[in-house]
Amino acid sequence: MVLKDQKILVTGASKGIGKAIAIHLLEEGAMVAIHYNSGEKVALALANKYPAKAFPVKADLVKDAEVVQLMEKAVEVLGIIDSIVLNAGVFWPHPVTINTNEWLSVWRKIMTINLDASGVITKMAIEHFRNNKGGRLVYIGSRAAFRGETQDYLAYAASKGGLTSLARSVARSFGKENIKAFVVAPGFTRTAMADEFIQKHGEELLLDEIALTELTTPEDIAPLVALMCSGQMDHATGATIDINAGSYIR
Repeated sequence: MVLKDQKILVTGASKGIGKAIAIHLLEEGAMVAIHYNSGEKVALALANKYPAKAFPVKADLVKDAEVVQLMEKAVEVLGIIDSIVLNAGVFWPHPVTINTNEWLSVWRKIMTINLDASGVITKMAIEHFRNNKGGRLVYIGSRAAFRGETQDYLAYAASKGGLTSLARSVARSFGKENIKAFVVAPGFTRTAMADEFIQKHGEELLLDEIALTELTTPEDIAPLVALMCSGQMDHATGATIDINAGSYIR
């Protein structure tokens, strides 16, 4: 893969899938803006390990102004951006049995982080790419966009459905301007975000629903994202690639 000196922004890059993607891109020679909110320690550690390659950028994606600043800071530290990996997201339970106002509050926060922030960055990315002869957007979606989710995670599934549609629309609308968009749709992945579910329901429940013998890891996903950023998948623009251990096959 030709990633040497490519400049890439990864959102939610201080943990889980985003961290694995960022590390893989850095190992392949890319310069990476490491977005984080609460994971400052990890972001700084990556900057120390990959000097002049990894650049921590803090932003709370609940706050519109910080989302805008995130893109601005990424351009400031990287210059011309080649690709953006929209990975940041939350997976919070909000069962329909809770108070409606509380349910709505959780719903809105999930939508704000998972979808609204990605929409703003997408808009700004298109402007940036138009001024710099194109670029690539990689959206980390979910199998939940296609098969649905459990009743405790309605907003998560809805947000990932919106993200998938956004990516497809970008691919169809801006391809002639050399702007490509892809979706990676993982299934249940072994991350800290998934620990709460595993602790509550047990790992065996998850293993029973997949075709393989072990859960997907963030490191299983990272190479595909790197391939998308490399330009070798450009003619698959608009495509969704499933990485769900055979738990949902379309």
